[in-house]
Amino acid sequence: MMMHKTAYALVIVGALNWGLVGLFDFNLVSVIFGTWPMLEKLIYIFVGLSALYEATTHMSCCKACMMEVGMEKPMSMKKKKKR
Repeated sequence: MMMHKTAYALVIVGALNWGLVGLFDFNLVSVIFGTWPMLEKLIYIFVGLSALYEATTHMSCCKACMMEVGMEKPMSMKKKKKR
């Protein structure tokens, strides 16, 4: 679940950055990390990997999507019954 939250946050950061680039030609990642080009590149790589992760695992992690298609929670998300 922690991986999903981290990937989701990075996807949001990437989407907001692209929105700023498209609307105002302003790259926030470059402004913040521009003096460290390797770190800037690494951030872009992590954002891209996060997008791939979200695209492949989103349906199993998102409660709203599971309800929409009538799916039950995956086994990893179900609470275990105490005996």
